[in-house]
This record gives sequence, structure tokens and C-alpha cells, in this order.
Amino acid sequence: MSPHDRWTALLDILGRDGRLEVGDAADELGVSAATIRRDLDHLAGQQLLTRTRGGAAPASVAYDLPLRYKSGRNMDQKSRIGAAAAALITPGSVVAMNGGTTTSEVARALVTVPSQPAADSDGAGQDFTVVTNALNIANDLAVRRNIKLVVTGGVARPSSYELIGPLAEPGLSKLHLDYVVLGVDGLDLEVGATAHHEGEAAVNGMMVAQASTVVVVADGSKLGRRSFARICGVAEVDILVTDSAADPDAVAAFAEAGVRVIQA
Repeated sequence: MSPHDRWTALLDILGRDGRLEVGDAADELGVSAATIRRDLDHLAGQQLLTRTRGGAAPASVAYDLPLRYKSGRNMDQKSRIGAAAAALITPGSVVAMNGGTTTSEVARALVTVPSQPAADSDGAGQDFTVVTNALNIANDLAVRRNIKLVVTGGVARPSSYELIGPLAEPGLSKLHLDYVVLGVDGLDLEVGATAHHEGEAAVNGMMVAQASTVVVVADGSKLGRRSFARICGVAEVDILVTDSAADPDAVAAFAEAGVRVIQA
């Protein structure tokens, strides 16, 4: 196994398990513990993880792992959250989604809704109009005949597959959205919904401004966390869809703040 292959495998393990132990990784990859330590030091130098005593953890709040390395975390919870959020969306609605593993699950759940009669040439009669700045979600939905797909402009971020920047904003400013489904890196009562990257937060914030209903989808690990860039305040969040294992005190606090909380 080449060094590059090992580095990719180690990040996959970290994304899958949320932490990494040197001995366990050495056994899984069939190499020495010394080799794993050197690899972890290299990845830490690239800001892809944080070294810990005996292993590694995800990098600090200022940096987000590429989407493919996060895809294995809490997937059972995210799948349930995705199905619960999709069930909120009324057929015929215009719904925006940003990038992320949880919003990707919402998109997958939407396409399982029984189809309406075939669409007219202008798109009338389709089940949903989906507006997204996420290339992976657009790729999944482009072949679905019951979905009218609208993709924003922008410059792609390789780590999240999201289109960001000033090219994304003019198109959004001309749209009315019935719903926006937001994946977030943190949701805090005082700070609100946050993202690691300021460019993503800016596009997400514009989606919020254009939407009648704001739905945040976040597993319990995101509640009470704060990331670098603010998307919107808690007062702008109408519904929070989280998992059944989320901290009861955090859930109660958001409910007391006027957010409808659904646990899946």
C-alpha cells in the first residue's frame, strides 16, 4: 500500500469511526504502528486531523474534513433525519438544500415520494422543485423525472462539493423558496446556525432569507456547537430535525426558544 493510499484509508477510518487508535489502524491496514504514527503526523501537518495521545481525532472547529471523509459518521441517525425532514415537504413545493451528508439523505428520501402525473414541458406537475448549490445532490437528482432541478452558479469547494461566491448569489435573490433544508456544522442557542466556511455560510444565509420555512437537519452531536461562520440566528429557524439520542436538555432549550423539534 502506497503512502497516499494509507493516508486516504486513515481518513476514511476517521470519518467512519469519529476517532482513530494507532494499534487498531495498524491492524486494519496491515502495517506497523510506527508507520501509522508517521502517517498521522503527516496528515496533522496538512490540517486533516488532530493528533491525540495514542491516535487521532477530527481536526478542530476551524477546519472541516472533505465530505467523503465525513460520510460514514452517524449514518443511521442521518438517514432517519433525512426521511423525517423529507416528510415535511409538501409535494409541489420549492425546496432549497445546501451541501452536507445529512441534506444528501433528505434528497435521497425525497425521490422515494410516489410520483405525481407526468410533468408538462414547463415542469408543471412535478413533485418538487429543488434548488441546490451542492454538486453531489444535483448529480443524484438530475436523472429524476419527478424533480425539477435548479443549480446555483458559483465556484466549487472540493471539500464539500458546494458552489459558493458572488456567482451563486444573484440567482438566489430572484427566487421564492417554500422551504430551505440546512445542514449545519453547529447549532447554538446564542450564535445560531453556523458553518466552517464563510463562503458556504453566505450562500446558506441567502437561502434562509428567501425561504418561508427554515428546516435545520442536524444530528445530536451538532447541538450546542459553534463554528466559524454564522448562517442565521435561532429565531429564524422554524424546525429542527435531529436524532432520538440528542441531549434532552439541548432539545428542550431549542423548543423553549420557539423552534419546533422533531426527533427521528
